[in-house]
Amino acid sequence: MAPTGKRTGESTRRAGPALPNSAGYLDGRLLIAMPVMGDSRFERSVIYLCAHSAEGAMGIIVNHPAGSIDFPELLQQLGIIKKGEHIKLPENAESMKVLRGGPVDTGRGFVLHSSDFYIENATLRIDDGVCLTATVDILRAIANGSGPKHAILALGYAGWAPGQLETEIQSNGWLHCDADADLIFGDDVDDKYNRALQKIGIDPGMLSNEAGHA
Repeated sequence: MAPTGKRTGESTRRAGPALPNSAGYLDGRLLIAMPVMGDSRFERSVIYLCAHSAEGAMGIIVNHPAGSIDFPELLQQLGIIKKGEHIKLPENAESMKVLRGGPVDTGRGFVLHSSDFYIENATLRIDDGVCLTATVDILRAIANGSGPKHAILALGYAGWAPGQLETEIQSNGWLHCDADADLIFGDDVDDKYNRALQKIGIDPGMLSNEAGHA
């Protein structure tokens, strides 16, 4: 099972307080795809859940690179910097990861970032340490050195209809665990899947089709 791509991420367009984590909702946690995941788009994926409620869920895949796209090149395509100006970018902008965040709105950028940066009416505060901003203003801030200390840029997101994620978890599609800054923002993208499993005490080589929850 895998997300259908239903557009449930409208909440990313408005600011607000940290989302309540109640009634078993998993916003602010990481989903880890199980081997039975039938959709190759989500194979070995680690997804940070930005929103999860009775209305559905929305998350960003944090361990699938977006092909050969790099952040300075993307800034040039968006007209934020001129060609040849990438040498003037701050170090964190030069090395910023561009990821494939999910199959919905793949032409749109979603920036997961540390909570030291906030844009009124544009940033969604997910928990004490992580925010989501989906406007070009944060890209300009990162390019000129006034952006957040930690950030990743994802193209697209994953969305679930009401009750769909719960069904997928019960059907052994996903494990879940606490998020941490290294798993979200760390440079070693290829190793995040194994490290997320190890975080909950699972040897990746020993995974079975038995249901389990962190």
